[in-house]
Amino acid sequence: MKATPWKTSATIVGLGITEMGKIYGRSAADFAAEAIALALADAGLDKTDIDGLLVNGNGNVDMEPRLQMTLGFQDLAMLNVMSAAGSTSGAMVQYAALALDAGIVSHVVLVYADAPLRQDVGAAAAYARRGAWNGMNGLRAAYGEFGGNPPYALAARRHMHEYGTTSRQLGAIAVAQREWARLNPRAQMTKPMTIDDHQSSRMVVDPFHLFDCCLVSNGAVAVVMTTADRARHLRQPPVHLLAATQAAPGDNQRAGRDPGIDTGARRAGETAFAMAGITRDDVDVLQLYDCYTYTVLVTLEDYGFCAKGEGGAFVEDGRLGPGGSLPTNTGGGQLSGYYMWGFTPLSEAVIQARGQAGERQVGRNDIVLASGNGGVLNYHSTTIWSKHAA
Repeated sequence: MKATPWKTSATIVGLGITEMGKIYGRSAADFAAEAIALALADAGLDKTDIDGLLVNGNGNVDMEPRLQMTLGFQDLAMLNVMSAAGSTSGAMVQYAALALDAGIVSHVVLVYADAPLRQDVGAAAAYARRGAWNGMNGLRAAYGEFGGNPPYALAARRHMHEYGTTSRQLGAIAVAQREWARLNPRAQMTKPMTIDDHQSSRMVVDPFHLFDCCLVSNGAVAVVMTTADRARHLRQPPVHLLAATQAAPGDNQRAGRDPGIDTGARRAGETAFAMAGITRDDVDVLQLYDCYTYTVLVTLEDYGFCAKGEGGAFVEDGRLGPGGSLPTNTGGGQLSGYYMWGFTPLSEAVIQARGQAGERQVGRNDIVLASGNGGVLNYHSTTIWSKHAA
């Protein structure tokens, strides 16, 4: 179906971000409550103004419908726990926008929270314990494919085989994002990093070095969405939604597909640009889901910023970093900033569109694109934001 420009009235008016990283002794619900309180204060709203709550389901036992009661929200017109892995944030935005435009709700909170890190548990083990290794999935485990590292590494290795992409080119993405993170007071990783540091970091799963892989974080992010009319009376400048799309290719490991190389970003991106009535050349800032450096590279290709197979050469000149021609993941992303699934790119999109990024603020911030990615490049979401109404 061909997309046409979308005249939604949805905006983000509140943003709350907790402290991130190795913050022990707190539950996901506790983090969620803090992030929502910060977002409400940011917008100048009270808890009683909220009539919609969308929770990003992520396997944490706190992130389920009863979170409403933990948080003390009453008489909601919309409550849902949504789960499409790292692409959920875009789906939540889409769902909230449609409900706002339909007049079903007036103010909606969207929240992601997690607390996988424990003092006596390593970062890798924190997520591994959530896996289900029975049934057909047990066959993957029998061959050593535990967690997300091996399948993404296979995708990256195939791209290298097909197009000559190198580890140093992937490293250029990690270095650029570390440079951004050094300007972000919320970032977990702010130590300077060179390409040689990247290359000498330990191998996790070939071809991924440690710095090709995202962080694990305890913390939460919440946003408040409402209509443009209501936003005029609130505390912060509204960030207007221009497009929100999803694409789920399904099982991209089957014959007839290009597993790990052609992703849902292509269709979601094309549809989003059409909905927003813009071209990719109009985009000023990119906030791309970066569970791995390779995810950034293949998303750039599928969004059409460079041709398929040219992502390595496209990123190696530093254009993604500070002072580059295509500012990308300006808070450090999930590689060096903090890991809140799709709420990491979403939160930085809001900050940049508002012009509130401090040292890392980009000069041109009219159009900001944020992406989400889930599974092994199986699910994708794209949102496009602007400080100007459509």
